[in-house]
Amino acid sequence: MRIRQCGASGLRVSDIGLGTLTWGRDTDAQEAQDMLSAFVSAGGTLVEIAPTHGEGLAVDVLGDLLPVVGRHRLVLAWRGGARLGADGRWIPSAARGDMLDVLDDALERLGTDHVDVWIAGPDSGIPLEETLDALDVARRTGRARYVGLSHRGTWETSAAVARGALPGGGTPPISVIEEEYSLLSRRAEDDLLRAAARCGLGVLAHSPLAGGVLTGKYRHVTPPDSRAASPHLRHLVEPHLGAPASGVVEAVARAAEGLERTPLDIALAWARDAPGVSSAVVGPRTARQMDQVLACGEAPLPPQIRQVLDEVSRP
Repeated sequence: MRIRQCGASGLRVSDIGLGTLTWGRDTDAQEAQDMLSAFVSAGGTLVEIAPTHGEGLAVDVLGDLLPVVGRHRLVLAWRGGARLGADGRWIPSAARGDMLDVLDDALERLGTDHVDVWIAGPDSGIPLEETLDALDVARRTGRARYVGLSHRGTWETSAAVARGALPGGGTPPISVIEEEYSLLSRRAEDDLLRAAARCGLGVLAHSPLAGGVLTGKYRHVTPPDSRAASPHLRHLVEPHLGAPASGVVEAVARAAEGLERTPLDIALAWARDAPGVSSAVVGPRTARQMDQVLACGEAPLPPQIRQVLDEVSRP
């Protein structure tokens, strides 16, 4: 696995990242340990964690595993903020108080004094300035080494970068953005990826396999143990099923057959090696799925194959 620099910052991450969406709920502690150990042994460093992952349990699972693999070997990406609802569930929030409270809670549960990068998500009811202030407090106090934004759009991202460049502006320099990006989700290409390149931002591309759809597992049936068959995960898959996506999935399958590679390998390589992408963040549920990801290797797609896939998947 290769280590890449995130844009113009000093943040360095593995070109494949490991997401923890299912940890503690669909993925038990032993399976998570097997995945993380295999990931680190293969040279992986970037692990993405959020307060809502695994219905709030992923933080505790990862906290127990950090001493096993070594905190120093990982780049922890903490995504978003949250607050506890009346029913005991975590509710996403970008409010200053909620963000700082949940970060401090996570640091205690993880057994570390900092995250390597804190990526703030959107919240329509909270001004961007308030969210940026929370990021700035965390960076200035050493609780977050780098900061970034997720799903904020081109205008807000550019505004945040501009504010961070002002001397004494009171907002932190943005180093990275995280966006959904795959052959079935290319909206970020409209303006955001070009803006990120101009601003020197690294890009973390999450869901590069479109919830597993690009692996071809749904070409003929819906496996009973798949995300599409899960009541709490199917919403991640359903937007990528149906006729509009089927042509892209078939093109990936044909490319894989011609290159003697797997569809997973083709789809992951396309996102991982796209211009400006620092890391493609996958979220396997099982150690077997993790092994399939790690078996892909580092080979890029031939230019002609990438061009065909670009054309077939163009929105």
